[in-house]
Amino acid sequence: MPKEYKLKICLVGEPAVGKTSLIRRFVTDKFDDKYLTTIGTKVSKKEVVLDDGTKVILMVWDIMGQPSFRQMLKESYFYGANGVLAVTDITRKETLDAMPDWIGTIRSVVEKDIPATFLGNKADLKDSAQFELEDIRKMAGMYNGKAFLTSAKTGVNVNEAFVSLAEEILKKMK
Repeated sequence: MPKEYKLKICLVGEPAVGKTSLIRRFVTDKFDDKYLTTIGTKVSKKEVVLDDGTKVILMVWDIMGQPSFRQMLKESYFYGANGVLAVTDITRKETLDAMPDWIGTIRSVVEKDIPATFLGNKADLKDSAQFELEDIRKMAGMYNGKAFLTSAKTGVNVNEAFVSLAEEILKKMK
């Protein structure tokens, strides 16, 4: 009988990079372009079955992006995380530049080698891009992570990114 795992995944990144939209796309396969500021955190749940039949229940934590709250957030929201999706907005280079701070904050609470996957969100706006997949891969490489270009609007690579992170977490656990 295949095993079942329950994993806590935190989405982090600057405000308005699309963390909430990515979660909505992943969990309900819907998109809404209205911007809603996340206050504190919101937890969503989705069950996925991996190719090998392993059932994984993902507890997805949407973490508010305001940098001024980062220290307050760290103890209460990052504790117990199994993996992180580090979300950037490809139309705003500063969101990529902020990633070392986010990853450093998480790693100050959890394991230093927590699996991290880096997302360049808003791939549907590639004509306005200020950086490319290669830049995200370089950042991800600093943390032994994977990189994806995603679009919450079109759904491109959203499921793949979440599932890939779940697989990386399980690989590390075994």
